[in-house]
Amino acid sequence: MATRTAFIIITGKPNVGKSTLINALIGEKIAIVSKRPQTTRNRITGVVTKGEDQYVFIDTPGLHRPRNLLGEYMMRAAGNAAEDADIVLFVVDATTKLNAAERDAISNNCKSGAKVILVINKVDAINKGALAEYIANISSEFEFYAVIPLSALENDGVDIIFEELEPLLVPSPHFFPDDMLTDMPERQLLAELIREKILRLTEDEVPHGVAVVIEEYKEEKDIIKVRAEIYCEKEAHKSILIGKNGAKLKKIGMYAREDAEKMFGIHMHLDLWVKVKENWRDRRTLLADFGYNNEE
Repeated sequence: MATRTAFIIITGKPNVGKSTLINALIGEKIAIVSKRPQTTRNRITGVVTKGEDQYVFIDTPGLHRPRNLLGEYMMRAAGNAAEDADIVLFVVDATTKLNAAERDAISNNCKSGAKVILVINKVDAINKGALAEYIANISSEFEFYAVIPLSALENDGVDIIFEELEPLLVPSPHFFPDDMLTDMPERQLLAELIREKILRLTEDEVPHGVAVVIEEYKEEKDIIKVRAEIYCEKEAHKSILIGKNGAKLKKIGMYAREDAEKMFGIHMHLDLWVKVKENWRDRRTLLADFGYNNEE
């Protein structure tokens, strides 16, 4: 039997559950999840291989109006991913009305020639009557290949996505090893895990101004030893990240280590340091140093 594959982009506005969805599709945590918007900064590739069929999912930063160079980078990452996609999973939140940016993005995707599947997420939060009205209204406005209501958080309906995607696979060699779940390097996965804990544990003004860089990554027989530097934009943010007597930083490290040990299957030692780089989100050289560089 010939091998088949498809590239599928996952897109939508911030906070609609794209990262939760890709984790549910892959069956493992490869994208960080937070209630805060604009959590995903880079495109994240997740791979599912079922026999001769390989599904390549590309999670992208949420569609938003950039306010700094980092925001511009994120939107380029989303745009570059869209160019590679045969199929678009456009994710919307069942509990909120479409805004103008979403309508424009859906319209552009439908005109692009790609197969557009509308994923209506968070259906567990509304009643069946409201869901039926939502589907009727949006289906009358746009022409989708399919409309799938689901709850990514509850993993309810996610399997239907594979049912709709299967006929769209095309004959092709697999682009990734059959046992690979993501093309993200281990350093990047670990940096994202640390940033996720920062998102969850720090105050509102801090998280979007934080970058995590893995400076040392040493694999030994029974343990991986890591030194990570957390960059923020203000001394006040540094104080929040460290906390009284270092308590906040210890908690960030503890939670990140627990997740990392589950992910990598080995003991982990994390040594975290906090440094200030003012306005790094608007400094091209620092963005490149921190791994945000899609100019090529």
